[in-house]
Amino acid sequence: MIMKKIIYIIALITSVTFAGCSDFLQEDVRGQENLDTYFQTEEEAESFLTGCYSALTYGGWWQINKLWLLSEMCSDDCWMGNTAQDQGDYISVAHYQGNGQSNEAIANFWQYRYKGILRCNIAIERIPEASILDKEKQSRLVAEARFLRAFYYFELVKNFGDVPLVTGFVMPEEVEGITRSEASTIYKFIEDDLVAASEVLPQRSGYADTELGRATRGAALGLLGKVYLYQDKWQEARDAFKTVIDEGEYDLLADFGDVWSIDHNNSKESLFEVQFMYSETYALGGSLSVITGMRNSSDPGDGWAWCQPTSDLENAYIKAGDDERLKWTIIKTGCTEIAGEDNFDVFAENSKKMGSYDTYIKKYGWDENCCIVDPEKHKSARINRKFFVPYAKRPANYNTDKVPLNHRILRYADVLLMYAEACNELGDDVTARTSLNKVRSRVHLPNVTVSGNDLRKAIRTERRLELALENNRLYDIRRWNDDNGKKVICNLMGQNGSFVLYNTGSNADIYESENQGEPSNKGISFNETRDLLFPIPLYEITMSGGSITQNPGWN
Repeated sequence: MIMKKIIYIIALITSVTFAGCSDFLQEDVRGQENLDTYFQTEEEAESFLTGCYSALTYGGWWQINKLWLLSEMCSDDCWMGNTAQDQGDYISVAHYQGNGQSNEAIANFWQYRYKGILRCNIAIERIPEASILDKEKQSRLVAEARFLRAFYYFELVKNFGDVPLVTGFVMPEEVEGITRSEASTIYKFIEDDLVAASEVLPQRSGYADTELGRATRGAALGLLGKVYLYQDKWQEARDAFKTVIDEGEYDLLADFGDVWSIDHNNSKESLFEVQFMYSETYALGGSLSVITGMRNSSDPGDGWAWCQPTSDLENAYIKAGDDERLKWTIIKTGCTEIAGEDNFDVFAENSKKMGSYDTYIKKYGWDENCCIVDPEKHKSARINRKFFVPYAKRPANYNTDKVPLNHRILRYADVLLMYAEACNELGDDVTARTSLNKVRSRVHLPNVTVSGNDLRKAIRTERRLELALENNRLYDIRRWNDDNGKKVICNLMGQNGSFVLYNTGSNADIYESENQGEPSNKGISFNETRDLLFPIPLYEITMSGGSITQNPGWN
């Protein structure tokens, strides 16, 4: 039945080597152990907790990363992008075709998030039994597991709504007939975990440098505020964010270009991020830089070309006069520089090796020393700059699962903008503007002076520009109400949606309209009674014998 696989696979596995920059993530493989005799020492407890952290991505590109990318593809910020390969893993959901319950990315995500939850459940139950003399540390290890469990459940509830609630290490017969708990129940469980974790976890400054990357009090409170925000609990969200701000552990980096720099992993702006290190021997490292890189035929082989920024996103930066964040977010074909890339000539020379180079130069009027993101292989002829690693900083074997760029999960700019949103909803526009303008001032944009609904719109625009491609956009447009009472996504997608009309109209971007390897009418089949949530994986419904039900409208 439901989660049999999870239990059988994980029950006796107590530690996993996985990608991490810090010492606490660099553990030896322990093999298999018997849980009845495990958790006897502090070392064993820490080793098991390492496996709870590894569940953030499971070290691979397909367990979790695919859905993170899929969420962007479902928004107005990204296309699927790759028009040179089969798009079957994505198109049913990204293009709102209504038949995604067998989608591989969704099925894997569900399964591996529950595997992570199971690991955390075991840690929370068994670490208190370990012979750890340092009781403060013992409590901290449990709090870390509670933070991670809360994060994994938040990932499930915001994608699927009602989901099964499993709170302990249970055997298969104990979960037979399990049903989906209401989203409100899941959210309450998440809140309780995060409140408890925030009361025990140290501040960021309380950890040694070798332990950066562990869950902190700031991370727990920041995530708690986000959980409240997603439920329109404005006062609770405001209070959580204000605590993070007032405690002074975090600040914005001076330069926006440093936020996603490989040289600024675990910066003062980061509340929580996935830790990655490079290891050729053990194939350790992140994947997203390669998955989203340009798919050109000659060296340097850059990537797979999935999840490409839309011209609609680029236009949002242009409309706002936001040149700074635009150059650090989007790399566009025909460019004569890439922000932060000191070896641009390598990419320009690579472009010249393309068989269609001269044709492109003549057709589009590009500079002869430009970098080409091949319009025939890339829907938008644009790629993600945030995950891009400069040529000189790439590991010797620049390949999937080998990139030491940490993945930012929650950062201070997000906290400031969520705080602004909560304050605006509560009528405190003075504080909302102050928080909003702090983010804007970093990229040299003028202060916002409006109030009320105009300020609400300004905050929403700022979230798009600041956090683009960071796995926030879909969830924002799903939760926000527009002036006409509909969710924002309902006014973007569908036959009369502004995003669909732009891409299928006469003013559509030339690269996107010419390359129909991915249809430009993405979103035309959007159904507002179905598409505010992803489908429950079909195999979960089948394995449960029908006790787990499907979300409305999916077939």
